[in-house]
Amino acid sequence: MAKARALDRRRKSVRNIRKITRTMELIATARFKKAMDRSVAARDYTKHLVKILENIASVGAEVVHPLLEIRPTHKTAVLVLTGNRGLCGGYNSNVVRQAVALLGQWKSEQVPAHVSASGKRGISALRFRGVDLAEKYTSFEDKPEFAAVAPIGKAYLEAYAAGTIDRLDVVYTKFHSIAKQVAITETLLPLAPPNASVGGQASQRASDEYDFYPSAESILEEILPASFLSRLFKCFLDAAVSEQVARMVAMKAATENAGGLIKSLSRQYNRARQSQITGEIMEILGGVEALKK
Repeated sequence: MAKARALDRRRKSVRNIRKITRTMELIATARFKKAMDRSVAARDYTKHLVKILENIASVGAEVVHPLLEIRPTHKTAVLVLTGNRGLCGGYNSNVVRQAVALLGQWKSEQVPAHVSASGKRGISALRFRGVDLAEKYTSFEDKPEFAAVAPIGKAYLEAYAAGTIDRLDVVYTKFHSIAKQVAITETLLPLAPPNASVGGQASQRASDEYDFYPSAESILEEILPASFLSRLFKCFLDAAVSEQVARMVAMKAATENAGGLIKSLSRQYNRARQSQITGEIMEILGGVEALKK
């Protein structure tokens, strides 16, 4: 009797857990859709900025700017983007592993790293590994705002312009599709130089279509910092989308596993209950036979 009751209690407990994981799966799905819409909008904006830079390069304008200058790396900055919560599979651990490998590489090259981290999970994991964090951010959830990311980006721009840092690497999870999200290291500073259109005909067409006022150089002064900020914001958005996908997949798997466990416990409970009933019947029959004697 005790075994059947224990199995029944465990089955009820698993059912309650399944309700929770199913609810979390639905919440993550809704948040993923919203985060994905914002990420697509930011991607289109970033592509448009890159197109403007390519048009400037296509007309033969000299694209020279401190943000494009590649110089020896004497001090680097590393920004690690993780989540504040768990229950999302290997999302946080994969980013931390990527960051630790990058920091190990810079340490082997004797390049000091200015490390910052976003997300409680990443902060605690890096601290546990003995990484000193210069800045810690815990306010970015599933909806990072550009107004909150911009001050961080501007601080990096000022540090790069002043020569305090020679490079900025962002470690985050890049979103490719629902089936593929990869923890990567992306270098945001120095900026990659724009690619001019290939061929004289394309260059001539761009020259005919575009006039730059007051000058191409003045436009670069505005576009390049804006391009950097948009790319940094896109990293935050990709990280948010990837986290929701990882949580959605993890909770879906947990819900399915709970369903399988409930079926297994139900079979065990039925066998235990059947055995219990059979035993009780045998006891009754034994008592009847004893009374007959």
